[in-house]
Amino acid sequence: MSEPQGTEPPEGTTQRLPVLGRQETQNGDGPDPSGTPAADGPPPASRDEGGRVGRFWSARRVPAGIVALLLLGLAGLFLYDVVSVRAGRPGMHWRRALARQLAERPLDDTWVLVGAGIAAALGLWLLTLAVTPGLRAVLPMRRTHADVRAGLHRDAAATALRDRAVEVAGVQSAGVRVRRRRAVVRAMSHFRELDDVRTDLDAVLGDAVHGLGLSKPPSLSVRVRRPGRKG
Repeated sequence: MSEPQGTEPPEGTTQRLPVLGRQETQNGDGPDPSGTPAADGPPPASRDEGGRVGRFWSARRVPAGIVALLLLGLAGLFLYDVVSVRAGRPGMHWRRALARQLAERPLDDTWVLVGAGIAAALGLWLLTLAVTPGLRAVLPMRRTHADVRAGLHRDAAATALRDRAVEVAGVQSAGVRVRRRRAVVRAMSHFRELDDVRTDLDAVLGDAVHGLGLSKPPSLSVRVRRPGRKG
């Protein structure tokens, strides 16, 4: 008797699965490659990588709080005076004296000019705070993701550069000050030629600055000198 076709193989035996050839895959008979997960690898770089990023804006809580308290106090005083006058009582003495002084004093009076200067200075200060971002101590970093913004504090950047500087042969100590556009490095070398140490510092710190990931890397200013003699 012949065995019926399509029966399952006996238990304990293995069955070889059919393998799709390359031609079948190209013809569309195989599985859809778009549905299979991609091979492991680094994610694609964002379009914003390497672009310039604006500075972080400060909340200005202290100036805003001071202005709000002053305005609240002045508004409260004027409201109390208006209510007092409406109730049939005389107005506050300071308001009547101020109105009389403003009506009698000429515009070229010293106190009028001083008050106008103070008011103009305060207004200019508030306008400057309103149009400037603030947070000068935070350096913006490159954006590798569209929804993520990162910043690096100047002290942290200075610490990283100082650690790299003291690793250079011949450097005894180093001090780093990082600003928005420049990083100033002052190093002391107790052996080796100063020109050789400066060359090595320029190379090492140049790579370190670019490794910080800042949107606008600061320029380097390296100064190397000998330590002073004791006594």
